[in-house]
Amino acid sequence: MEGLSDPVVIGIVGSPHGVRGTVRVRPTGSGIHLREGVEPVVEGVRRRILCSRQTPKGFLVDFEGISGRPDAKTLRGMDLVLERSDLDEPEEDEVYVGDLVGLEAFDESGESLGVVAETLETPAHEILVVRRKDGTNDREFYIPFTLEHVPEMDLEARRVVIRLPEE
Repeated sequence: MEGLSDPVVIGIVGSPHGVRGTVRVRPTGSGIHLREGVEPVVEGVRRRILCSRQTPKGFLVDFEGISGRPDAKTLRGMDLVLERSDLDEPEEDEVYVGDLVGLEAFDESGESLGVVAETLETPAHEILVVRRKDGTNDREFYIPFTLEHVPEMDLEARRVVIRLPEE
């Protein structure tokens, strides 16, 4: 992600849609930044979003400079990236899920469960993957990113409190 000091992936380009250069985009979050006028970097080039429409399977996006299906095909699989400073500020009690990666996870009694290693998007909600490395045994927890399972987050202290789902 050359040229960006603090890049954030806001979506991933999928297949072309139609013949005029429209592409399907799978957002990495809510898709709030996939809107007209935003200029994400796509494969090293800033591309202005001319039009964006939400569908049940993601977004249909038209970019400036992409005028046909052959152009659209070249973008398939590419990340749409913005500088963190270009993102909308989250509301109070909201976070960008990607900001939780690297935070230490604790259970409600204060015992360390490991570190949030990555996030996974599912149709229902995001999943936090918490990994514990204890000697020869690596252990993973898959935690639904819901208030029920993640009741506390403190980005400044670099920690989250996790309520493990019952097995």
